[in-house]
Amino acid sequence: MTIHTFTPTHYFSVLAVAPPVLTLAPGDTVRTTTVDAHGFDAIRRQVTPPGNPMTGPFFVEGAEPGDTLVVHLDAIVPNRTYGWGNTMLAPNVVDPEFVRELPWPPPGERRRSHWHVDVAAGAATLVEPEVPGGMVLPLAPMLGCFGVAPAGGEAISTATSGPQGGNMDYRGFTAGVTVYFPVFVPGALFFLGDGHALQGAGEIAGTGVEISCDVQFTLDLQKRRRLNWPRGETATHIFTAGNARPLDQALQHATTEMARWLQEEYGLTPIHAQTLLGQAVDYEIGNVFDPAYTVICKLAKRWLPLETDV
Repeated sequence: MTIHTFTPTHYFSVLAVAPPVLTLAPGDTVRTTTVDAHGFDAIRRQVTPPGNPMTGPFFVEGAEPGDTLVVHLDAIVPNRTYGWGNTMLAPNVVDPEFVRELPWPPPGERRRSHWHVDVAAGAATLVEPEVPGGMVLPLAPMLGCFGVAPAGGEAISTATSGPQGGNMDYRGFTAGVTVYFPVFVPGALFFLGDGHALQGAGEIAGTGVEISCDVQFTLDLQKRRRLNWPRGETATHIFTAGNARPLDQALQHATTEMARWLQEEYGLTPIHAQTLLGQAVDYEIGNVFDPAYTVICKLAKRWLPLETDV
């Protein structure tokens, strides 16, 4: 295993085939940085246009279509004290008659919240707008947008998500999590960005507390393991991510991927797998703001067989 330190000089607002910034062997680790969703770096200097700019892509030797890219999120640490966010819920997450009651800004303006992020204390303090009694929330740093180059020569905006990953905004994508992506092109071409100091489920205001980050990740490769949608693993759960709109289609993708995983790799019969899911599954909402919504299908590892083929 080799540890690489990479300093980005340009960024991408699409997931696509592009010249790699670094070539890695399976098992290599990278230490790098990401800018915030508006392209501002650790010293609050705008170094690239807004739109979830991604660091990368990183080429993995031996990765071919039909393989699985394994992404270990080793560390995600905000690298500045300033974070920002939105102050109004997205109109699509409330009843239509309530939309006019949202705190709309004057025409042509956009209200932001401003946060002081203290990594040592593990807390984000709301600076503006002021609220009675103040507001201090615990940090839970995560990546909102990361994934691989899609198939067919497509260039897919980092505003949305799909089988390639992308802007899923699932607050469970924190340090210590392992994520599995289908490989669509030689080298996989892995991108990452859109750091959040914290974020509620669904990203229902359209942002988390947006911030630039220092990130460490390790990439590995599983040959001839074919996925349809991203999968993930924590110490206690396995999960799948479905990305689509409407929300029920995202749920369908995530549930189908989980059923396939249980049947193909854990050796459960269809009846066993589907009975287990029917009584033990858990769902989380990754994102209900972006063009494609994200639903996470989770299952506790304590219900799984001890042996798998993976």
